[in-house]
Amino acid sequence: MPQPSLPTESLAYALQRAAQALESVQKGTALPQALAQATTQCAPTVRAASQDLAYRAVRRLGSSRALLALLVKTALQARVRDILLCALALLQDDPEGAAYTEFTVVDQAVEAIAAQRRTAAAKGLANAVLRRFLRERQGLMAQIAKQPEARWNYPVWWIDTVREAYPDQWETLLAAGDSRGPMTLRVNTRRTSVAAMQASLTQAGMASEVIGPVALRLAHAVPVERLPGFADGWVSVQDAGAQLAAPLVLGEHPRAGMRVLDACAAPGGKTGHLLEMADVHVTALESDRTRVPRIYENLERLGLEADVRIGDAGNPSKWSGGGWDGVPFDRILADVPCSAAGIVRRHPDIRWLRREADIAALVEEQRRILLALWGTLAVGGELIYATCSVFPSENEQQAQWFERVCSDAVRLDAPGQLLMTPGGAHDGFYYARFQKR
Repeated sequence: MPQPSLPTESLAYALQRAAQALESVQKGTALPQALAQATTQCAPTVRAASQDLAYRAVRRLGSSRALLALLVKTALQARVRDILLCALALLQDDPEGAAYTEFTVVDQAVEAIAAQRRTAAAKGLANAVLRRFLRERQGLMAQIAKQPEARWNYPVWWIDTVREAYPDQWETLLAAGDSRGPMTLRVNTRRTSVAAMQASLTQAGMASEVIGPVALRLAHAVPVERLPGFADGWVSVQDAGAQLAAPLVLGEHPRAGMRVLDACAAPGGKTGHLLEMADVHVTALESDRTRVPRIYENLERLGLEADVRIGDAGNPSKWSGGGWDGVPFDRILADVPCSAAGIVRRHPDIRWLRREADIAALVEEQRRILLALWGTLAVGGELIYATCSVFPSENEQQAQWFERVCSDAVRLDAPGQLLMTPGGAHDGFYYARFQKR
């Protein structure tokens, strides 16, 4: 922990917390968990500042690493390295619109290093490194621009995969993933209307626009506690692309009492949307028992009920509650585990946590789940295959494989691949729909 003499509201303190989180991410911990560990017992303002710094550092990790390699030729302590990476991420911003002056960033980064006994000896080095970057910025940035990982801030294998899949769009897609996604709301029409919700937002000083049947995009993100009616279930936070799932599952005229399985359901966003739309019986299945409470919390807030089960979607006989009861489902939403490459603008750590070898393993897992769930679907029923990925091996190639191996599967119309764009309304998603004959 930092020395008590360092003011907790200072940029230096926030840099220390962000650097601790960044170190954990580089060791394989997801950024939200890393931040939670790094900011335990911190005030909300400190957590917010640390989060902003950490997310910025992760988004600029490729370029910051390349810069540090040019600026320092000796090995650095991990904490010194990560404070410098956080500072370099800040200094790469256009000075005109930067959150902090260049002097402040350098001064506070040096303070952050000097305030800890184990790193204090490196304060002179840190000062020299950051000041050299400011003096030679243009030349240094030109040098690292020749390195794909530094230019795009993605691992090389990720860049190559996207470029091969989308030869005419790959640069736009990578740039979109490096932007910040909008805050989009899903209105619960059992509790209010889109027009009434938008009026409530306007009254609260929050500008919004309608971008879907029940979707409102906020001009500026806000903490969910500030959203009018959030605690009472008027509205949920859900990306516009994710809001396509429930209507695709239920169709235009859902039958009351229809049996619907939401496989891989946590945190319950799509489960809630299904129940908001129609009086159907939803089984919400989740394999990770630590995430199941989130499903209950969301359902309680929305005033809705579902049959929540714990278990592997690929092994129906082992689901909690005695396993699958043998009664076929009319609809199945298979929102399967995937690379999450389509939501990288919201979760920038994904690009650094994923490994190329992970994709092949995920493809096999997706196939196992699909085949198992197909056996629980009624004849005439429909299965929707969904991912939040942009990698074809998890998406269209999977749909084509499924058509080949399941002779009783008829492919129906679905949105297919949705790609994110800079400033676009939705993340990257994929949807395929099959009927059992």
